Amino acid sequence: MTLPGGESTRDGAEHGREVAGGLGDEGWRAPVDGAQVAPAGAFEPVVLEGAHVRLEPLALDQVGELAEVGLDPELWRWTHSLISSVRDVRRYVEEALDLQARGIALPFVTRERASGRLVGSTRFGNIALDHRRVEIGWTWLAAPWQRTALNTEAKYLMMRHAFERVACLRVEFKTDALNEKSRAALARIGATEEGTLRSHMITESGRSRDSVYFSVIASEWPRVKGRLEGMLRAGGG
Repeated sequence: MTLPGGESTRDGAEHGREVAGGLGDEGWRAPVDGAQVAPAGAFEPVVLEGAHVRLEPLALDQVGELAEVGLDPELWRWTHSLISSVRDVRRYVEEALDLQARGIALPFVTRERASGRLVGSTRFGNIALDHRRVEIGWTWLAAPWQRTALNTEAKYLMMRHAFERVACLRVEFKTDALNEKSRAALARIGATEEGTLRSHMITESGRSRDSVYFSVIASEWPRVKGRLEGMLRAGGG
């Protein structure tokens, strides 16, 4: 199927393409219980690109661009991190890259495809290949790009990669119990709210936070995928 930008997808997906480093068809193991399963290390740096957004691997040389849009205190109100300076942004990036080197995370920067401007960040985290499970989170977008198609399409591209390329059984999300906007957004895309972990973490500001978990499992992905594609056709915010 041809994409809005004229590109074609191999698997017939309507939104987005993937440019992978070392994840060709030859990299897949024999199917297990009917699923196409990626080898260990399948969460490797990859570009995920759609009609509205381009997710690129996070790198240290992007600190300046991230700081240009990422020092708004409201972006970090409900997060574990406390970011208020370029030094904080560098530390944030270094910590994310350390988790990537340990095989626990795969962080991205978020670019608006039309302008090429860096507008935020997101990542795969808590990667558990043995259990075919991953978390999507650590997501922030600068204010002008919130409630637009960028975040919807980013979630779509990341879930499609997790379920269709890495054969995950579960994609999970967590958010601050007080963050009603995030909870509503996760429910809107079709994720199931599972419950609240009380006093789950202490944020860098010193606050004890309750976290609410949501998930999408493999059997639900076709329904959620259709829902996301419908949202993107309708404008995606």
